[in-house]
Amino acid sequence: MNSPLALEKVSTVLAVIRLPAGSGLPWWAAREGGFLCLTRTPEETSVVCEEQLVPSDVVAERGFRALRVAGPLPFHLTGVLASVAAPLADAGVPIFVVSTYDTDYILVRQGDLDGAVGALRGAGHSVRE
Repeated sequence: MNSPLALEKVSTVLAVIRLPAGSGLPWWAAREGGFLCLTRTPEETSVVCEEQLVPSDVVAERGFRALRVAGPLPFHLTGVLASVAAPLADAGVPIFVVSTYDTDYILVRQGDLDGAVGALRGAGHSVRE
């Protein structure tokens, strides 16, 4: 992919939760209309949801913000994540990625958001507030 991408900041603060293998969707994460991603493998269950919904006693990585790639992205398109991940890696910004049918969400720590936006803009991408 050589074309610049359009990305948008997602205002919601997110958390990434690791649950035991075989866990289902926790009731507290299932708020209607909010950001929610559940991934279950034989080894673990991961949930990404709005940080404000996560009970204080749940072990979670908190304080993430998302950058949404403008979509929908066709399935045959290649290099989308590489074009975003490479400049962020060069800037020393760790990422956590969530993909949907239509697009990708790149999660970064809130404290890294400005640096991530600068790195992406420096690579030719646009980032909308």
